[in-house]
Amino acid sequence: MTNLAGLITGALLLINQVLAATIVLTSFSLLIYLLFHNFQSQVARAFCALFTFLFIVYAGDVVLYEVQTKETAFRWLKFQWIGIAFVPAAYIHFSDALLRSTNLHSRLRWVAVLASYAGSIVFLWMVLATDLLVVEGPFDPPSFHLTAGPLFWIFTLYYALTVLWGAANLRRARRRCLTRASRRRMTYLGLTFIAPALGVFPYLVLAGSPEGLPPNPLQLSLMLGNIAVLTMSIVMAYSVAYFGALTPDRVVKHNLIHYLLRGPLVGAAVIFTMLAIPKVQQVLGMPRDTLLIFAVVGVMVFMQLAINRAKPFIDRLIYRQDRDEIVWIQTLDRRLLTSADLNAFLENTLAALCDLLQVRTGFVVATINGQYRLEAYCGDRQAIERALEHQPLKDLSQVADGQQDSTRHFFEGDGYWLIPLYNEADDTRLGVLGVEARTPTPDLSPDEQSIATILINRARDALEDRHLQQGIFDTLATLLPGIERLQRWRNATRYAGSLPVEIDEDDPIYSPEFQQWVKDALSHYWGGPKLTESPLLGLRIVRDQLLEQASPAHALRTVLNEAIERMRPEGERQMTTAEWLLYNILELKFIRGLKVREIAGRLAMSESDLYRKQRVAIAEVARTLADLEQNGTDPRPRGNGDTSKLERENHLDKAV
Repeated sequence: MTNLAGLITGALLLINQVLAATIVLTSFSLLIYLLFHNFQSQVARAFCALFTFLFIVYAGDVVLYEVQTKETAFRWLKFQWIGIAFVPAAYIHFSDALLRSTNLHSRLRWVAVLASYAGSIVFLWMVLATDLLVVEGPFDPPSFHLTAGPLFWIFTLYYALTVLWGAANLRRARRRCLTRASRRRMTYLGLTFIAPALGVFPYLVLAGSPEGLPPNPLQLSLMLGNIAVLTMSIVMAYSVAYFGALTPDRVVKHNLIHYLLRGPLVGAAVIFTMLAIPKVQQVLGMPRDTLLIFAVVGVMVFMQLAINRAKPFIDRLIYRQDRDEIVWIQTLDRRLLTSADLNAFLENTLAALCDLLQVRTGFVVATINGQYRLEAYCGDRQAIERALEHQPLKDLSQVADGQQDSTRHFFEGDGYWLIPLYNEADDTRLGVLGVEARTPTPDLSPDEQSIATILINRARDALEDRHLQQGIFDTLATLLPGIERLQRWRNATRYAGSLPVEIDEDDPIYSPEFQQWVKDALSHYWGGPKLTESPLLGLRIVRDQLLEQASPAHALRTVLNEAIERMRPEGERQMTTAEWLLYNILELKFIRGLKVREIAGRLAMSESDLYRKQRVAIAEVARTLADLEQNGTDPRPRGNGDTSKLERENHLDKAV
């Protein structure tokens, strides 16, 4: 019986050690997640304060499992009181933030929050510097704890009153919720609100019980409490994650669940593995550390594989109401061709065509938004560029247009065999395909013509798919501002006694054409109607600049320059590194006005990739302008506002 009791005690100790470490890992992970994703929310910040103190309590608990000396043990027990003393104040702070989120403000309640933090500081001082609150208790590992001092009952009363007051505030906040979603989240918070208090409660019980508790009942109660705290903490953080989030609920849910699976769950498995392997010198004929390394690596790899295999089932649970739409979105994500995908496919097609005809050079000229550019090539690029300089892309496309026929045969060009590429309906020219001429006039054998037709049709289909996808991208660019506006409205939860959220619909940043206006203004950066007559002149930050600048165009140029400069990375400028790419494109293209071919050469990238990255850079400028407009930041010019264009260009030349 003694051996059985010892085994039970050892098992409970191991389980509690793993659970305590998992709570530490989970609370820290959720703390970091909310700080990065919801820091703008006062509810999330208050919740992070509460979780920080819970983290301190359980971090001390994890350390205490390995402590062997009395002096060290009681030092860490007092360290835990940093969290225990401040949990009551954090409860009032969190409940006040919930009421404030429902537009119920109270100066008296905020004074109470400050007073509670001051009281916690006093209680912590009493623990660290006196024996008035707690004193050292019996040291009998694994059961050792602090015991109550003469004023411990005051802290217990303070602790109970603050937790009850916080619960009352949360109930009051729930009553003010008018929407089903907000009431549901407040209900989750109400059911799990006791989690931090429950996590600290066993330490208060031990401190208030001079005799302590028997080992097994104590460890069993701690195990049940740890499981409850872990579960409720996750649900509590899940509810708080929605506060201040502008993304749809399904995205918040998806991100948080997968974050928990790949972070705390994998970490808990690793911790269990490390603690479960016996602490002996030899295991299975090898040192324990060697076995531990293999075991941890194996657990991490297999856990990731298991999560990947379970992802479709998890996503079905997350998106159970929008399953069909999500399948379409995921299908589009897998099937859409990027510029790099298209280039790779066209290069492979050109290589196959050149092998068939026994020539070395081929190219595809694409028509995109009325502009003509070299989309892909095979062979000597310099020879192709020389030929295209002799016969510009636009002229080449027009020549091909004049040679269109139903047979889709090659025709003679300047040293190349050319063939126009049209869509399936023959009403839209997609581009021109050319290969090096092996004879003055095309002379394909029937077999060569048959295979060449297949390859040419593949290139045509790829360009047509890309053309259609570009229409999807253009439509999305038009829809995104409206979608973002809907997200802002969705996030503006209505509460009892609160006024509807007012959004200035006349602000240019809410227009579906905002990004296009930014692109137009950048294209006329140094002057032109798209700058002087831009709708962006209606931005508040531009109007503010007009008080200091000589003209509206100068004010808008200053704001655009500020938005671009905010994208400039720290340190010495590099022309080809990824972090400098967007800034370099904007500075070279719009401020310095260099040609596309020259910019592509300086940045060591293809022209098609440059166009794609340029769209990303313009979108980033638009986002920065929207942030400046919404956050009330006053952009200031980095240099002299009266500097002439020539002086600016000379300055930039020296910088480069």
